[in-house]
Amino acid sequence: MTGKDVLVRCSSAGRTYGSGAASTVALEPTDCAVAPGARIGVVGPSGSGKSTLLHLMAGLDDPTVGTVEWPAIGDRQALRPGPVTVIFQGPSLLAPLTVEENVALPLILAGRKDAAAHAAARGALGTLDLLELADKLPEEISGGQAQRVAVARALAGSPRLILADEPTGQLDHANASAVVDVLLAAATHAGAALVVSTHDPEVAQRLSDVWELHGGRLTTGHQEDAWSR
Repeated sequence: MTGKDVLVRCSSAGRTYGSGAASTVALEPTDCAVAPGARIGVVGPSGSGKSTLLHLMAGLDDPTVGTVEWPAIGDRQALRPGPVTVIFQGPSLLAPLTVEENVALPLILAGRKDAAAHAAARGALGTLDLLELADKLPEEISGGQAQRVAVARALAGSPRLILADEPTGQLDHANASAVVDVLLAAATHAGAALVVSTHDPEVAQRLSDVWELHGGRLTTGHQEDAWSR
């Protein structure tokens, strides 16, 4: 992997909230990079810095020290919609819109014509075997289905990097497993790298590499290294 191939790179990037005696270090200065095709699980207890790291990678927040760059993508303005997409713990579907409309909306807001946006939405739903939900409202589907729709919404933008922040945190075991299936399928279909933050070892074990966060400090490694510690 050359430097220009890296999708996102954190160079001594850290994040502190507040100032003075009231300040909280959410993430210590961190060096890490995500290569094309990566499958990374970020594990650690609540408050360890998982969400902070993903938000920096997504360009949703700024580091207070160090830098975050996207060499293979461009500057922050180039990240969305499409190249870098974020899936949150809750699916965040808009109640008045159908599933298809929810999936199409980010593309429409980015300037895509309605017909093209809806075609992309239906294509993403079809890829993940969710077309039967296209005309339903969010209140008419289960939590697990809603989170799978959120994955389809991410896939519709043809992402190169998918960042999923505790995507199974509100789901039971069966639904969590189904959402991970869909995340992996979506990443493979799009040819995208996938980074998933989770407190669930069973989720992390389905990814090739595991990064551990404890007290804002990051350790990176492969599966066999992480689970032998």
